[in-house]
Amino acid sequence: MSAITRDEVAHLARLSRLALTDDELDHYATQLDAIIESVAKVAEVAAEDVPPSSHALPLTNVFRADEVRPSLTPEQALSGAPAVEDDRFQVPRILGEEA
Repeated sequence: MSAITRDEVAHLARLSRLALTDDELDHYATQLDAIIESVAKVAEVAAEDVPPSSHALPLTNVFRADEVRPSLTPEQALSGAPAVEDDRFQVPRILGEEA
């Protein structure tokens, strides 16, 4: 039996404001059913004594030491900016923020 029906896909499409054709509904119902079956198989083999992990192999971040290097002066960095304010790039205000 399918884990997700065509009607459920149509309902999700309506909630998402997606206009899907009948063929698309059938196609996505099949795909979503396969995804749900795959997740269920993983859930079956997951043992409580196995801790959750994000990667199969351990990862180690490699950090380098910070070194001071020659860089642009504020004047050089801002020389091509269309607008500058207090030695910073001036950008339009967004989201009605107050000054």
